[in-house]
Amino acid sequence: MKNYTTLTKAELQEELKVVQAAYDEFKARGLKLDMSRGKPGEEQLRLSLPMLDVLTSESVLQAEDGTDCRNYGVLDGIPEAKKLFADLLGVSPKEVIVEGMSSLTIMFDTVSKAYTHGVLGSKKPWMAYDRPKFLCPVPGYDRHFNITEFYNFEMINIPMDENGPDMDMVEKLVAEDEAIKGIWCVPKYSNPTGSTYSDEVVRRLANMKTAAEDFRIFWDNAYAVHYIYQNDPLLNIMDECKKAGNADRVFIFASTSKITFPGSGVAVIAASEDNIAFIKKQIANQAISWDKMNMLRHVRFFKNVDGILEQMAKHAEVLRPRFNAVVDAFERELGPRGVGTWIKPNGGYFITYFTMDGCAKRVVSLCKDAGVVLTGAGATHPYKKDPKDNTIRIAPSFPTTEELSLAVELFNICVRLASLEVLLAN
Repeated sequence: MKNYTTLTKAELQEELKVVQAAYDEFKARGLKLDMSRGKPGEEQLRLSLPMLDVLTSESVLQAEDGTDCRNYGVLDGIPEAKKLFADLLGVSPKEVIVEGMSSLTIMFDTVSKAYTHGVLGSKKPWMAYDRPKFLCPVPGYDRHFNITEFYNFEMINIPMDENGPDMDMVEKLVAEDEAIKGIWCVPKYSNPTGSTYSDEVVRRLANMKTAAEDFRIFWDNAYAVHYIYQNDPLLNIMDECKKAGNADRVFIFASTSKITFPGSGVAVIAASEDNIAFIKKQIANQAISWDKMNMLRHVRFFKNVDGILEQMAKHAEVLRPRFNAVVDAFERELGPRGVGTWIKPNGGYFITYFTMDGCAKRVVSLCKDAGVVLTGAGATHPYKKDPKDNTIRIAPSFPTTEELSLAVELFNICVRLASLEVLLAN
């Protein structure tokens, strides 16, 4: 097996014929596989089915403070749910609001309120600036970028490495421009690269000088306990912000979407007590209460953080063979051919593949035409514009093992085909 970059033009043309034939054979199969999102698979969803039996018509449906969970009331969540998530995130229960099922909804809502009314300490609403700006570590999470694009923020790419965002660039930008209002962060097993922020990066985010007094870190700790190979340590951002005298700087988001049932989980925002008081006043205008029955169901199922960690160990057992299968196939079929690199994460839901420059869109298109849908090329960057056209996010969790094997085989063929086309064109 030869490295493609060392082949002559004649050898490249001959290899192209072989790979094209393999692709045509796959295309004739009429596959219909979806690897576009990081959705838990059937085996993972079964892990939480016993939670449905926790509450019955005979159950005591009161929270520990006597709140009737069947009725209105309690805008910030029942006490035992606040404690469970506070323990999970390393904050105080007084610094937590437990809401509905989606952390993405809470993030959208938080940006929306900041845009129209500002946050605690704002001199004016964020929309009052000619064009507010947001820092976006890349590769990153497309749904984050969709939120700030929806509100017409100017989004600024910040390069990511294995330690997190380029802090030299972040510190320079936020110190100079009052219109920069926030930064998106997925600090643990980052979507899609799987990076976990280093202690240095966390401390620098907490301590940096910002021109905007109301600058906020949107800390989406979506994968706080989602390890596959090892549980990476992550420095507590709330503690670091308090030490730096910037307690109000961070909003922390999390949910049980990939712990129990996506679409039927529980989501939270954590922030300083002053932030929480400010946010509760705003929420009071839009809601009376959230689904306390679901909060109660989750608390009684897990009981404590140890219960959540036991659940995540079961998830890891399901996911590990899938991630191994993808990475092993890359090492076997693509590594020796020199047509890209990839990141094997310690946790999270994605594997990032970096093609030769200018190949990502072609690979995704080829896969789609042959029946395998991937996340769109460019989705990992603001405005869906990947400047190198080389980043592809792969989600191995949802397909069956058999489907995943087929999808990866096709993906490898498409990478080879697109790479050969680029090499011959050059």
